[in-house]
Amino acid sequence: MEGNTRNAIQIGDAVAIVKKADQRSGTLTNGVVQAILTKSAFHSHGIKVRLESGEIGRVKQVFNSKI
Repeated sequence: MEGNTRNAIQIGDAVAIVKKADQRSGTLTNGVVQAILTKSAFHSHGIKVRLESGEIGRVKQVFNSKI
């Protein structure tokens, strides 16, 4: 599942994000969502989240969602 819509992501979901520093290379970082930072319902580049590890980035894939 893609991470462009806010309602597709919940706290506790396992996701893959791309951090700001990795945008050019497209390197993905896996983790668990601690907080959803984007307020709008949709973002074309992905919803911005904070992982439990403290890393911040835009969601590219949602691995397990409760929806």
